[in-house]
Amino acid sequence: MYELLKTEGRAKRGRLTTVHGVIETPVFMNVATAAAIKGGVSAYDLNTIDTQVMLCNTYHLHLRPGDDVVYKAGGLHSFTGWRKPILTDSGGFQVFSLAARRKITEAGVTFRSHIDGHKLFMGPEESMRIQSHLGSTIAMAFDECPDARADRSYVQPSVDRTTRWLVRCKKEMERLNAFEETVNREQMLFGINQGAVFDDIRIEHAKRISEMDLDGYAVGGLAVGETHEEMYHVLEETVPYLPQDKPTYLMGVGTPENILESVARGIDFFDCVYPSRNGRHGHLYTHFGKINLMNARYELDERPIEEGCQCPACQGHSRMYIRHLLKAGEVLGLRLCVLHNLYFYNHLMQEIRDALDAGTFAKFKNETLYRLTTG
Repeated sequence: MYELLKTEGRAKRGRLTTVHGVIETPVFMNVATAAAIKGGVSAYDLNTIDTQVMLCNTYHLHLRPGDDVVYKAGGLHSFTGWRKPILTDSGGFQVFSLAARRKITEAGVTFRSHIDGHKLFMGPEESMRIQSHLGSTIAMAFDECPDARADRSYVQPSVDRTTRWLVRCKKEMERLNAFEETVNREQMLFGINQGAVFDDIRIEHAKRISEMDLDGYAVGGLAVGETHEEMYHVLEETVPYLPQDKPTYLMGVGTPENILESVARGIDFFDCVYPSRNGRHGHLYTHFGKINLMNARYELDERPIEEGCQCPACQGHSRMYIRHLLKAGEVLGLRLCVLHNLYFYNHLMQEIRDALDAGTFAKFKNETLYRLTTG
């Protein structure tokens, strides 16, 4: 159940109660593609940096170790040791972006594994069955993610098919949740709005999927080639047509600046690989912009990554030491950087929630954006 606690303009402060715990929104979901955060970060570590939601990848877990293996372990929560909410994506984005020689039909998509090339098929029912095996808190509907620059003649039929697939996803999830042997019989379903950068297609699709009374709604197909301005425009035009009394999720986004701008446009769920991926390369987020720890200027810098930060890296280590670890190829360096970046994102969301609670989000947004861009 989603409770809308407060609004400021279009910005939402909400609370989603799930079978695996309460999610305070706006929230950033930490991306654990293969059921682990890259950089040696465990489920225990996620608790220490105040993570609310872990996001796992249906496509990758289906291929390895196999969703049947995870099912036999009792689902992702037992498999990973993470007891709080988990969202699984549908596998659709990876099918369309990673798989070779795919063929799309009304039934679903035939493709070849990016690992060993063997032939696979995934459609709405298959995606729901895999996610049911994984036992996630929230499952995403199976959809096609058209290129942001695709022609209208391609996008419209694609979106229409995604709508038909969503109907099938909902029906299949209802069927699966009725079985006694299902890992999580309270599994939620989020639908996905598509339409590239065509306002009218986006709006009409938002209206159609809103009628299905799902547990939440995502805006997909953004941050895949369009400009930030185009992305913000799509949100401004589309989000008002999604239910305000349900969670709204912007998939795969993004930078701290993107998050602040998108919260202001009504988004309250986010995920992105940026904090972990950038951390593994020594690119670290602070309230005064991003720093590259590999630069020579930090070789003798005894300060923490950011003064006042309470993350495990900043509490016990200096910039010069972490830089040394990265230069020496020590895994500890990657781990500390990833922990810092995820902590930064999780606590940026806490700061956003606090500002919304206080009715000062607009002021907070402007001041934070100024600091991030001017250092």
